[in-house]
Amino acid sequence: MGELLKIDNINVYYGSIHAIRNVSFHVDEGEIVTLIGANGAGKSTTLNCIAGLLHSDTGDIVFNGESLKKVPGYKIVNKGLSLVPEGRRIFLQMTVEENLQMGAYSNPSGEAESKERVFELFPRLKERRSQIAGTLSGGEQQMLAMGRALMSKPKLMMLDEPSMGLSPILVEQIFDIIKNLNDAGTTILLVEQNAAAALDVADRAYVMETSRIVMEGNASELKESDKIRSAYLGQ
Repeated sequence: MGELLKIDNINVYYGSIHAIRNVSFHVDEGEIVTLIGANGAGKSTTLNCIAGLLHSDTGDIVFNGESLKKVPGYKIVNKGLSLVPEGRRIFLQMTVEENLQMGAYSNPSGEAESKERVFELFPRLKERRSQIAGTLSGGEQQMLAMGRALMSKPKLMMLDEPSMGLSPILVEQIFDIIKNLNDAGTTILLVEQNAAAALDVADRAYVMETSRIVMEGNASELKESDKIRSAYLGQ
């Protein structure tokens, strides 16, 4: 499996605040790679930069062999990269099915096939296909956000804090689904504060602290690191 995504020396500023500093990492095709770290470390900013919502004045972002540095966000989706944002950002006044249709705008010919795949992965969404999205539970809204991102048939799905605000049982379900998506061929870049759950499903991990990547390695090895256990696993 080759390199699908390469981040090379990106820097992002919010005014005078240096939000991410000289960040570089890669994701190979077929992997689950996770970025872990405390709130405010720069993880979400990194994903937003890859998705074209923010821009770096330095370095490059290469996806599937093509630079994304000057590509607007709405065109990045067409290239096979989707983002499930922090806070889900579903369309609360639309039905479940209408939300999924919005996710298929870049894949209109494959909408029916993608919708069936989503309903197979998330049977609860099929049961609630006519329900207004704002009336769903938190777990169901997260499933809908993931389902909407899958409608474009992405090569790489980025997930920003998918377990936030969910009960332990739902967190387990969401991570099972992430593993199933990966097993079915979707490469995953996962941002998580729940380091234990993220390291359990990931192949490799990068640790961000104060806007920088400070550690990297095999996920199972990092989980056994004394520093990681103390700082992120409460052990």
